[in-house]
Amino acid sequence: QVQLVESGGGLVQAGGSLRLSCAASGRTFSRYVMGWFRQAPGKEREFVAAISWGGLGTYYADSGKGRFTISRDNAKNTVYLQMNSLKPEDTAVYYCAADARNRPLSLYYNGMDYWGKGTLVTVSS
Repeated sequence: QVQLVESGGGLVQAGGSLRLSCAASGRTFSRYVMGWFRQAPGKEREFVAAISWGGLGTYYADSGKGRFTISRDNAKNTVYLQMNSLKPEDTAVYYCAADARNRPLSLYYNGMDYWGKGTLVTVSS
């Protein structure tokens, strides 16, 4: 099992940037597919991005392509989400997630096995 703790959320103006971090516990972090999801007020949770075990493979939802970058540092047990050119519609609670199944990244749209508690991102217009 893995525990996940997100950080880096906050208030930013439209067009600005934020970098979210997710620290994971456990000695087998490198064997988890990692991902980011978000949930806006009144909406269902949605997939944002996923990254493979070694970090060479990434997959993004259309909403973040070209603006968001997911990365990981297995030596630090940390996954990141760099968000640029933020829009008010990016306002949401962002959740870090992990999954021990090594599946094609596109299959993680519906969720992963383990979840953090989330960090709030607010983008003002």
